[in-house]
Amino acid sequence: MNTIIALLRGINVGGHNKLPMRELKVLLEGMGLANVQTYIQSGNVVFQSEETEQAGLAQRITAVIEASYGFAPQVFLLDLASLQAAMAANPFPEGEAEPKSLHLFFLDGVPENPDLDALEAIKRENERFALIDQVFYLHTPDGIGRSKLAERAGRGWGVSITARNWRTVSKVYEMATAVTPNY
Repeated sequence: MNTIIALLRGINVGGHNKLPMRELKVLLEGMGLANVQTYIQSGNVVFQSEETEQAGLAQRITAVIEASYGFAPQVFLLDLASLQAAMAANPFPEGEAEPKSLHLFFLDGVPENPDLDALEAIKRENERFALIDQVFYLHTPDGIGRSKLAERAGRGWGVSITARNWRTVSKVYEMATAVTPNY
C-alpha cells in the first residue's frame, strides 16, 4: 500500500466550501482508500491506496466531493518521500521553532517564470522566501496575516498553489509515517 498525503485547497475557509473532516473521511473510505486520517479542518488527509497514478486519484477525489457537496476543491497529492524531501529542503530551519511563522506553499508544477524580484520588492525586512522545485518556502516572523508577500505568492506563476504552516506539515508527516511500516 502507498501512503499518500492529500492537501485540499480552499475548503472550510471563511464559511465557504464547508466540508466536515468526518464526512470527508467517510467519502474517501467509500472510494476504497484505507487508513484515512484527517488533521484540522483545512483539508489535510493521510491515507493508503494501491493506486499509483496520482493525477487520476486526485481527480476522482475532487469528483466525489463535488457530487456530494457541490464544489470541486483542487486536491494536491504527495507521497511520503515527497513530503519528507520538502521538509528536508527547508531553507529556514530557525523558523521551525515558531511553526506558525514558517509556511510551505505546495505547487502543482514548476513555475516557468516566477517574478521573484517583485516579491523581493514587497517583502518586509525580516521576511524571507525561497522557491525550490515545487515548494515555495516563506518565513514571516511577524505573522502571515500581515504579509504582503504571502498574499502575492504564486500570483501569475501559471500554477496552482496551497499553503500549510510548519506545524501542520509536521503533524501530517508524523501521521503518514505512523501508518507506513518500516519508514
